Amino acid sequence: MVTGSKPLKTYNEVYFAARKKLKAAGIEAFALEARLIAEKAAGKTREEFLRDANLYVGTGYAETVDDMIRRRLDDEPVAYITGEWEFYGLPINVTPDVLIPRTDTELLAEKAIALLSGRGGGSRVMDLCCGSGCVGIAVAANVPGTRMVFIDNSPKAMAVCRSNLMRSGLTRFASYTETDALQAPPMLIGRFDMIVCNPPYIPTADLKKLDRSVREYEPVTALDGGGDGLEFYRAVTEKWSSVLKPGGALLYECGIGQGQDVAEILRKNGYRAVTVYQDTQGIDRVVAGITTGGEENGREG
Repeated sequence: MVTGSKPLKTYNEVYFAARKKLKAAGIEAFALEARLIAEKAAGKTREEFLRDANLYVGTGYAETVDDMIRRRLDDEPVAYITGEWEFYGLPINVTPDVLIPRTDTELLAEKAIALLSGRGGGSRVMDLCCGSGCVGIAVAANVPGTRMVFIDNSPKAMAVCRSNLMRSGLTRFASYTETDALQAPPMLIGRFDMIVCNPPYIPTADLKKLDRSVREYEPVTALDGGGDGLEFYRAVTEKWSSVLKPGGALLYECGIGQGQDVAEILRKNGYRAVTVYQDTQGIDRVVAGITTGGEENGREG
């Protein structure tokens, strides 16, 4: 179809043109990313996009897709371009103020869900260094009756977290506190059955070695784990264990090669049943431990 001097294209034709550009640039997931961009530009769900694939669209739509593709070819992550990403089967809002949820992190949610499911309902859980809130939201969505407290030191990250709680319909089961995980927990924060924590864990010297899409677009404060990458594990284990109930669980995500070091930090702080879980690539990814005490220094709850 032609309008004026410019031929109109269908949604599908614009999508395939975008897909071709991403493939030529060596983008591994070119088909998926092109589809996500095409759907976002159209303001349509996957089902709606497929339904309307052969409808003609104005030139403005193609120009919007082209602009988004240019951003992707400049290494901007597609999640920031579209403003959302999927985590544990849930749509999660993301902005450059939070890390993009990774598939690796789903193991942290999976182990937390499994442990809480075995304890019955009504557990009180903290998502520390919550960022977008993806881990805590996955837990709350899959373990009915869970009461979540989300904690981060970034007000912008907390705003994203709140938007995700509203999107998921879980706001009545959650509260928020803006606090630095490197400091002691606030007074009267209460007691918890579990803390899940995906802290910054990249050694400072390694930040410059990260892929450009991470190094230049994702928030460095959510990546920098100090000199050896273990700063947050030490601080959280030493300072936040007091808010866990006796028999409460502390679960961490960790980086490549850190599993045994994190496990030792837990053991030195009196945790029992310390377990290291590997991801699908055989990498130590989650470390969990159970506290034997905590009542001496615990706060009201």
